[in-house]
Amino acid sequence: MSVAPHLQLPPTDRVLSSRTGWTRAHWEATADRMLDALTPYATPGFAQYRLPGRGSWSGVVSDGLEGFARSFLLAACRIAGAGGAVDPSLTERYAAGLAAGTDPGSGEAWPRLTDCSQQMVEAASIAVALHETRPWIWDRLDAGVQERVVDWFSGFVGGRTWDNNWRLFQVVAEQFLASVGAPYSRSDIEGGLDRIEDWYVGDGWYTDGDGRNFDYYIGWAMHLYPLLWARIAGPDDDGGRAAVYRERLSRFLEDYPHFFGADGAPVHQGRSLAYRFASLAPVWMGALADCTPLAPGLTRRLASGTLRHFAERGVPDERGLLTLGWYDTFLPSTQPYSGPASPYWASKGFLGLLLPADHAVWTARELPLPVEESDTYTALPAPGWLLHGTRHDGIVRLVNHGSDHNPPAPDADPSDSSEADPDRGAGEDDPHYAKLAYSTATAPESAPHALARNIDNQLALIAPDGTPSRRRRIHPLRCEGRVAASWSAARLPGDERVYRIGTTSVLHGPWEIRVHRVDSPEGAVVREGGYAVAGPASPFASSGPDWALARTADGLTSAVVALYGWDGGADGAAVARDVESNAYGPHSAVPYLRSAPLPGGRSVQVSLVVLSRDSVHPEALRTAVRVRVDGDAVVLTFLDGSRVEA
Repeated sequence: MSVAPHLQLPPTDRVLSSRTGWTRAHWEATADRMLDALTPYATPGFAQYRLPGRGSWSGVVSDGLEGFARSFLLAACRIAGAGGAVDPSLTERYAAGLAAGTDPGSGEAWPRLTDCSQQMVEAASIAVALHETRPWIWDRLDAGVQERVVDWFSGFVGGRTWDNNWRLFQVVAEQFLASVGAPYSRSDIEGGLDRIEDWYVGDGWYTDGDGRNFDYYIGWAMHLYPLLWARIAGPDDDGGRAAVYRERLSRFLEDYPHFFGADGAPVHQGRSLAYRFASLAPVWMGALADCTPLAPGLTRRLASGTLRHFAERGVPDERGLLTLGWYDTFLPSTQPYSGPASPYWASKGFLGLLLPADHAVWTARELPLPVEESDTYTALPAPGWLLHGTRHDGIVRLVNHGSDHNPPAPDADPSDSSEADPDRGAGEDDPHYAKLAYSTATAPESAPHALARNIDNQLALIAPDGTPSRRRRIHPLRCEGRVAASWSAARLPGDERVYRIGTTSVLHGPWEIRVHRVDSPEGAVVREGGYAVAGPASPFASSGPDWALARTADGLTSAVVALYGWDGGADGAAVARDVESNAYGPHSAVPYLRSAPLPGGRSVQVSLVVLSRDSVHPEALRTAVRVRVDGDAVVLTFLDGSRVEA
């Protein structure tokens, strides 16, 4: 694919960057285009950027502040990375915006910082940007403007934030106050940093607040802000914490390259996906904090590959703007708190510009990603994930047995699997967390009409009226090697009983074999969907009695094959189509299996799930795995003679 000409990029360098062709100059040009594109949407004093698009629930003024703050972070990377040698209008715009935004009489003043207000998020970006550009902006501000900025930030002192990554916004902003000699609360800073210790679960992983909240926030928030705080605090005032944060980030980054496909795409999972290449923030921070285990050439290959991936697919768009979506605008993948400037948290993906031009990450030759060298299998017990990359097509898949974005059950004993109501206190199932699998080549069906059907990458009980059960709270059981398992509760309308669905995923070659143990009432039906594939045209679809397949015009194939326990007959497999329900394109399709009505009690279903750019022959796949069920034991035997008991 070629990059849109409106970006006006320099020529590629295939000697230094044999994989992507991109250099630091490409990053600078992309940043400049994104910043220049914002100016038509600035208020007269440059305190707000009021971009086109759906507004957030916080209102137009807050959205305008968001446009200033998040783009200021991008401008800071560009200004500081160039040692101030940028177009003077760039620093002038943001200096003027600081003056107008903190002036109550300007007509474009920012809202005051109040408890749990959106302004807290944006203030943290402003604090980081001010610190990084101190010689060129803060130090040159009029004393009166500096006082007004300090007064605005003071709303953090003693304030209350949401009890998740928001605690770190307070930490960073108050540390900036300390750095300029303004009043601040040491207990606020220490309390926020102490709180994230409760969420550290090992192997470099945090959960974002209580519960099993694992997604890109771990990298672009939980790892990022503590080390940004350390940059502001300095080595003499970090209390030894920075060394701990560097060690944790280093461990996190050991596995992190496995989340990226050969085409640069990150795995499409979790919330706030409109931030896109903000997923690169921990990669750059590892280099900035001198704690990365990644070779310099791998760091740049990963980062440039991801930025180029989006540029090749129209991000930023022809106006130079980031829209609410993944490639194009797609509101079902956003949240109500997302406004038209929310995607500019993508600015975190440009932190690498803070590294000098002669740093090794910019001068070393690119190295291949893990998925470009071999098939990969990575077990991540902390979040309950298996990552599975295949070299021949460059796709990475994430098998999910641990992240559900739900709070822990109130007053529940986490070791007690007999809890009468395992979903007590859980919210609705979120398609970006509740699915059995995600990938770098697909997105979940997430429009409301598709959510009601709940087909893709789900194993559901189907009531007689067609209502599917939901996968809400996930209870991890196992995650090691190429095997992961979990269970979840299932309910059906008009039935007060809680049924249990247990699933074990086994990876073998390019396949995922799913073994399901299902408790059900008499007459219920089990349905399982594969990956949703999507594109500009309606995917090709085909099915047989025990398999179904969907394929896009560019050859991406999703298939499911019944191996044991389905017995659905002529209606046992099909492909469901939808429109405007997928972030990857307006036309989508999901292959699925459907069982015959069950007798009730315990049943076992085994299926083979495929997502590949190779040719897929479902009839042949039925013979690729032998399944033997003996009581509670399910033994899988593969063509190479290997055996796995699930």
